[in-house]
Amino acid sequence: MNLPSDPTADAPLQTTPTRHRIAEGASQVALEERILGPLNEVQRRAVTTTTGPLLVLAGAGSGKTRVITHRIAWLIEHEGVAPWRILAVTFTNKAAAEMRARLEEMIGERSRDVAMGTFHSLCVRMLRRDGEAIGLPREFAIYDADDQARVIKGFLKEDDLPATGSTKPGLILGAISRAKNDGLTPDQMEDQAVTHHERLIAGLARRYAAELKRLEALDFDDLLIEGLRLLQEAPAVAERYRTKWQYLHVDEYQDTNRIQYAWIRELAAGHGNLCVVGDDDQSIYSWRGADIRNILDFERDWPKAEVIALEQNYRSTQSILDAAHGVVSNNRGRKAKKLWTDQSGGLPIPVYGGFDAEDEAAWIVRRLEEHAAPRQGRGDSDAEPAESYGGMAILYRTNAQSRAIEEALLRASIPYQVGVAARAAE
Repeated sequence: MNLPSDPTADAPLQTTPTRHRIAEGASQVALEERILGPLNEVQRRAVTTTTGPLLVLAGAGSGKTRVITHRIAWLIEHEGVAPWRILAVTFTNKAAAEMRARLEEMIGERSRDVAMGTFHSLCVRMLRRDGEAIGLPREFAIYDADDQARVIKGFLKEDDLPATGSTKPGLILGAISRAKNDGLTPDQMEDQAVTHHERLIAGLARRYAAELKRLEALDFDDLLIEGLRLLQEAPAVAERYRTKWQYLHVDEYQDTNRIQYAWIRELAAGHGNLCVVGDDDQSIYSWRGADIRNILDFERDWPKAEVIALEQNYRSTQSILDAAHGVVSNNRGRKAKKLWTDQSGGLPIPVYGGFDAEDEAAWIVRRLEEHAAPRQGRGDSDAEPAESYGGMAILYRTNAQSRAIEEALLRASIPYQVGVAARAAE
């Protein structure tokens, strides 16, 4: 009996040689180990959750920068996402540089194609390229604090007002900046003004905006406002950026203001692949417009959001974590979390209530001297070495508090250096 021929009989078998499959499998395991190996279980979950909205609640010292960096590496190396489709937004140039350096160590030169920078620097790039779509000149000037003060001083001189007291340029610019961060125009400021001073500020805000427009200049707040306006009023431009940046990451999300929040929402519209990392317990910048509602309401704004809490701390002992939790747990409306560590040790935290600033300073000096003196054991061989003054630090809330402390240190001949805070943009 003649059977019909098998049409596939002569076709070559489409199989992968066993040794190739083993090599590919080994390569995949090595890849996963390289990216996921240094992480704890919860960090791995944050790194491998790659689609949809994700809120990573990262407590202090829990490795948030590592999570963002490894997540980007995972997207590129494991998920096959092109580096230029990824955006990472930080709050300082220093943080962006650190993240870029870590990423380059992991994936090499491809890290250079990831879009990474501060809100302001990213908005500058977008406005330089596409600002003409909303009527901005391509070569607009960027006014710093000195430029801004010079404009306000000009107005005060015209109006014969002093550049001191309630009309000090810095105070006026601060009021204008807060209004901008809240999304208020000069007209809205005037509508909401109650006192004569508030009406004065609103009037100066209007003149300030008109003068910067005449000078074809933007201040730092304007960069964000115009960056948002670009996405809202130029649909074709907005769609191009949404298509380009398919995976968004935002660091220090608790410090975003309403303009930055809206800018991110515009970019994430459609694909919704938005990963924000922050900690509501570390929100300390409300005075410059940061809105803690942005992180507290994330799940309401993104109903399908996944929330992952990084609670393992790698920086402190448990005694410090427990004391911090005892304070911050009293905050209203906070996200529930409690930091822990597997680091043993840690001395109890003493609390001292001084009679005045000098008594407090004297107590601090005594503590420093105690730590600097060798602690004797049962025999000479049991004596613990003295601690170096270079390994000790004194923190105070305001610069005015340093006077009494410095005087006490000088009297005790204890060497010290007063630290200088880095500029906010660094």
